[in-house]
Amino acid sequence: MGLYKKALFIFSVLPLYVLNINAQTKTEPKPQPKREFRGVWVATVSNIDWPSSSHSSSSTQIKELTDILDSHQKTGINAIMFQVRPAADALYAKSHEPWSQWLTGVQGRAPNPLYDPLEIAINEAHKRGMELHAWLNPYRATFSAGSSVAANSIINQKPEWFFTYGGQKIFNPGLPEVRAYILKIVLDVVDNYDVDGIHMDDYFYPYPIHGQKINDSAAYKEYGKAFDSVDDWRRNNVDLMIKMLSDSIHKHKPYLKFGISPIGIWKNRSQDPRGSETNGISTYTELYADTRKWIMSGWVDYINPQVYWSLGYRLAAFEKVIDWWSDNTYNRHLYIGQAPYRIIENVSPAFRLSTQLPDQLKYIRKNARVQGSIYFSSKSVTKNPLGFADSLRQNYYRYPAMPPTMLWLDSVAPNAPRNLLVKLKPKAAVLSWEAPLPAKDKEPVYGYVIYRFYQGEKANIEDPQYILQIKYNTETAFVDATIEPGKTYQYVVTAIDRLKNESYPSAVVNTGEK
Repeated sequence: MGLYKKALFIFSVLPLYVLNINAQTKTEPKPQPKREFRGVWVATVSNIDWPSSSHSSSSTQIKELTDILDSHQKTGINAIMFQVRPAADALYAKSHEPWSQWLTGVQGRAPNPLYDPLEIAINEAHKRGMELHAWLNPYRATFSAGSSVAANSIINQKPEWFFTYGGQKIFNPGLPEVRAYILKIVLDVVDNYDVDGIHMDDYFYPYPIHGQKINDSAAYKEYGKAFDSVDDWRRNNVDLMIKMLSDSIHKHKPYLKFGISPIGIWKNRSQDPRGSETNGISTYTELYADTRKWIMSGWVDYINPQVYWSLGYRLAAFEKVIDWWSDNTYNRHLYIGQAPYRIIENVSPAFRLSTQLPDQLKYIRKNARVQGSIYFSSKSVTKNPLGFADSLRQNYYRYPAMPPTMLWLDSVAPNAPRNLLVKLKPKAAVLSWEAPLPAKDKEPVYGYVIYRFYQGEKANIEDPQYILQIKYNTETAFVDATIEPGKTYQYVVTAIDRLKNESYPSAVVNTGEK
């Protein structure tokens, strides 16, 4: 993702962390939510999370990927942000760009035996009841100085499209041809893969480096005449890209979610009275990314600010950043980027406390305008630093959760499943049902949710503790192999569509009925 390296830079220039004990100890989590986005970034750049080696075999890489998904499923994660385009390359087969060096060791070299990482990731995530969002870096073309690129790389084909900054090749966002090219690349993924969303992080214009200058004066001279400053022109360039992506993604597949993960500060209050009570690098000023405008204009379905600071941190307190974003969501979703990697980093005293991230989760759940979290990064969760993954699995994510609905994309739920039957076997209850009648919007059923209650319990489908499984397939059958001898159970099944709108429940059927 580059976030690891970038976050180290940010925190190296921000001094001491101050722990706000009151903010930590007085927050109480709300009951387990049935709807919550629980995501994790799986970073492929520099092999941060996957694959562990670009020289390992295809079968080894596939097993590593499924092991990662298994681990996150057990933890309670319900969404994977899978990095498929780190630097004008591809970890997917149906691409106009060369295979990534982080997959095979050499950019442009295909896996042997050939396989499609994105296709496998989608299928395996869906089997486990998890969404898969394809994460693409739009403008980074090389990761470091001296990076070798394939002969057919767009860098070689169109060298005039790039400037060099900090040793990296960066697409020039001010060129209309560049924006059209990025759009084409994204739509390759949209049209060819069954992803649930398109996800981008914070790399638009590059992070500022002292003594370096963005060499885009020629493009500004040609295309920036209508703007008073190069800063305003650069921000407009990124606005144009985001608007194009939003319109095209939703035109091609109306159910697809489009989200962006910027750094946590839009503007500091010292820069703008509408800004947050913080003092740090901002997306608007330093990165030419007007992230508040994107969500205010409805161009993104979710915003996912990276709030990698601790509770009470004096320059950018976690709770103050959360509060600011929750006041600026404009009826779109807000997922918080959290940083278990900072435990492993072992630099901040605040993140050495096992209570830091759980207390952040408690704070998030107190705010009804925050719909979930995404963690950087996968390895930092699976390694279970300070028992954080255990805390998720045993407490905060103890019960399953569905992603929150996006009513601006689809508000029509399926009809209820019909004719639920339950047959008892020696060690299992076998459920079968009929698919619902067509919904009002004619959208097909995408999956089902199976609930189980003890005999005499109220069949409350709003309580996630009763969810047995969230199925992202249309099979009208389920085997419950966890029944106990002598117990009588009640079952209910609901239908869900692609955006997880849920039907009314089926009739309640219990195991004691003939």
